[in-house]
Amino acid sequence: MDTRNGTRSSNQPQLRINVPSSARERAASVDPYGFERSEDFDYESYEELMSEYLAVLTRRSIKWSKLLQGKRRVDRNLRVKRFVRKGVPNEHRPLVWMESSGAQDRMERNPGYYHSLLDQQHDPKLVESIRTDLHRTFPDNVHFRRSADPCLQSALYNVLVAYGHHNKAVGYCQGMNFIAGYLIIISKDEETSFWLMEALLGRILPDYYGPAMLGLKADQEVLGELVRLKVPAVWRLMQDHGVMWSLVVSRWFICLFIDVLPVETVLRVWDCLFYEGSKILFRVALTLIRHHQDLILQAQNLPDVCERFKRITRGAFVHDCHAFMQAIFLDPGSLSKSTVAKLRESCRARIVAGES
Repeated sequence: MDTRNGTRSSNQPQLRINVPSSARERAASVDPYGFERSEDFDYESYEELMSEYLAVLTRRSIKWSKLLQGKRRVDRNLRVKRFVRKGVPNEHRPLVWMESSGAQDRMERNPGYYHSLLDQQHDPKLVESIRTDLHRTFPDNVHFRRSADPCLQSALYNVLVAYGHHNKAVGYCQGMNFIAGYLIIISKDEETSFWLMEALLGRILPDYYGPAMLGLKADQEVLGELVRLKVPAVWRLMQDHGVMWSLVVSRWFICLFIDVLPVETVLRVWDCLFYEGSKILFRVALTLIRHHQDLILQAQNLPDVCERFKRITRGAFVHDCHAFMQAIFLDPGSLSKSTVAKLRESCRARIVAGES
């Protein structure tokens, strides 16, 4: 898509992004996904961590290749679930995400649908909203700069416009650009990114986006209820200082931890999100809060609480994505789908009653 005139070229080259993998390239000023590292980036600690994690990635890649054996299908069983929790190698992520989320089936049942959305007349208001956010999407990523070849702003525009026409009830709202951007970086394909986004926003996270954002609001309240049950001291602190959960965790849920946690950690969370569903978001949030409850409990006022909730998403605990993902399945304890479903129902009812 040429975003300047809104037309799609039928002979547009397939999107390709080179993702470096060597230790030398990983230590560069730009990470493997194109994000520039901050000036205070701790290269020494990162290299120490990656020297161990790269060995883990190599073992996982070999095991995944044996598991898939060249197949284009991903089974749903305890063995695959265990594999997903231990991490999906980048080369297999598009396939695993598409298969486990049902996006592959949806795409195969609707051949040509994505391109038909791009070929139709575009809603001017939708286009204006999307174009406004294009330059705000990952300004620290070299692939999203106009000078990049290819410039991923073009692919991002396509995916967002197509989704806006596909789901007119949602259209476009802020936060969706970051999700689409991550999907494009990993899948390296517009149509795949569109169908993964359709799975996320349509089935895995219903009602998260759009005017009412009822699902998003409810899940923030669900987290509050889970904290009350599992980390009661933090819940009491929030009550004492009158801090609404939406004030400190809305960005976690809206952006699915993008720009909140390190890239590798976010991708590991997304592996499980596509395979196991939205319950994973609560496990991540609860683990962050539970692991850092002593720090949070030192807060003396509302600004203190907000500052500590920002601080708990940084540091060694979240950078070691392998250890962090092990923690999210241990630290929060039991978290059944039925418990989450009941809490969602009650929180939704409370929100609707309060807004009526």
